[in-house]
Amino acid sequence: MAASRSFRPVRFAGIAVVTAALTLAGCTKSEDSGTTDAPGTGGAQVAQEDASGPTCTLEQYGGEKIDLKDAVVGFSQSEKEANPFRIAETQSIKDEAAAVGVRELLTTNANSQLSKQISDIQDMINKGAQALIVAPLNSDGLEPALQAARARNIPVLTVDRKVNSEPCKDYVAFLGSDFVEQGKRAAQEMAEAMGNKGKVAILLGSSGNNVTTDRTEGFVDEMAKIAPDIEIAAQQTGDFARDKGQQVMEQLIQAQPDLTGVYAENDEMALGALVALKSAGKTPGTDVHVVSIDGTRNAVQKIVDGEMYAVVESNPRFGPLAFETLRKFLDGEPVSQNVVISDKLYGKDNAADEVSNAY
Repeated sequence: MAASRSFRPVRFAGIAVVTAALTLAGCTKSEDSGTTDAPGTGGAQVAQEDASGPTCTLEQYGGEKIDLKDAVVGFSQSEKEANPFRIAETQSIKDEAAAVGVRELLTTNANSQLSKQISDIQDMINKGAQALIVAPLNSDGLEPALQAARARNIPVLTVDRKVNSEPCKDYVAFLGSDFVEQGKRAAQEMAEAMGNKGKVAILLGSSGNNVTTDRTEGFVDEMAKIAPDIEIAAQQTGDFARDKGQQVMEQLIQAQPDLTGVYAENDEMALGALVALKSAGKTPGTDVHVVSIDGTRNAVQKIVDGEMYAVVESNPRFGPLAFETLRKFLDGEPVSQNVVISDKLYGKDNAADEVSNAY
């Protein structure tokens, strides 16, 4: 007999909460792929916790109870704060640290260098960090840093990207989006925009992390299922960067002049692609439909302007969720090993009203 799971609402400080239900036996879920846009959240994350999923406790992990107000917390950012997602993510961590009143917040930025992120984390440990929030650059490679934290029973939360290590053993928990679901929702919007036929190109994110892998898998599998007459004509990495997205799009236009859709795995690449399309004499929103993931203000505005069809949100405001999860864990309460947030969908029906909530 098939198993059944339910999600119970969990209230985090400063975070609106949605109740969702998923019955594996019947595969029933809400029409918007199991996510709900909570009204009046002002861009706050909406979190849902699997009540039947694995949890982690301080007793299991090892270590001592700590009052966050007496704690030194470290935050390791993976990429330069040169795009809206990273800017909003870092600011959210800083703002919530101040609101909670932690004794000290240490912050570092790896500037997209894995070796630097490892040394950054090790340096924060040596400076007395008692808990760590890490936005991993890659899913693999952080093992030396995680081992250094584990040797001292320092709890580590990973946000926005998963690591290929074992939760509640190598680190405490992951907080972030369902990236496969994001890809599926993007495919649904793209199929609608293209009328279930035509050629689409995928601007892939950077390699080596689960975000790119999952967003690609979700999109490709869903497109094959719902719109088999849409051909995925090209997949090329744009490294989550606007300039690279523009460059790749310029090449794709030359190689595939009959493209009618572009799926960009983040907004920065989508915005670069729009520049390339217009420079080539194509009209985005008419000749070529563009769908992306992130939910930056610039991208949502492009929906209002008619140049993009839809944007699936990936909410970077992890501060309240991360610090409340840390508080619970350090108090000895169980926390979910995998905390999934619900992301909005921006389209022509709500973009104008939601621009102010985008980041």
